[in-house]
Amino acid sequence: MPKKLLTLMPEFQMIQDPELRDKTVQVWRKAMEKGSWSVEDLEGMPFTLLIENTSVSLIQHTRAVTLCSIRIGDVLLEKYKDYLSLNRDILLSGALLHDVGKLFEYKREDGNFVKSREGELLRHPISGAAFASQFDLPEEVLHIIAAHSKEGDGARKTVEAVIVNHADFVNFESLKI
Repeated sequence: MPKKLLTLMPEFQMIQDPELRDKTVQVWRKAMEKGSWSVEDLEGMPFTLLIENTSVSLIQHTRAVTLCSIRIGDVLLEKYKDYLSLNRDILLSGALLHDVGKLFEYKREDGNFVKSREGELLRHPISGAAFASQFDLPEEVLHIIAAHSKEGDGARKTVEAVIVNHADFVNFESLKI
């Protein structure tokens, strides 16, 4: 499965720190195991249940948010290099993991993706951050996961978390129109 997952999301390879890259992939692998999802399931899993009948998959969305985040970060560094700094690997890991909690928030019922009991009780930013905390990731990555959605309103404390939050909402809102 790791090779299939890396093929599905080549952005994992953009993380320069091999240890952080391995931990980021491991979170996805173990989340897939916990949710009993295959790579093929991920390709058909909708990125949201809030847009009825969306054909955009969780994988497409995760890749788009990750690439948008990197491009935003690059522009910010180019234009504001004297005013801010960011950690590209933290940004990548957080963007790749921002929606990993959806692997627990969803279940299959009669062939459809629906909200699971866990998803009714804990939305994906909380379940994703809690799950990822088991893998000795930097706190900054956990912060991005927990703060990327409305749960993080007023709580985003790092440039990387702000970037992923806005990249996520740009993607979501653009597809809602």
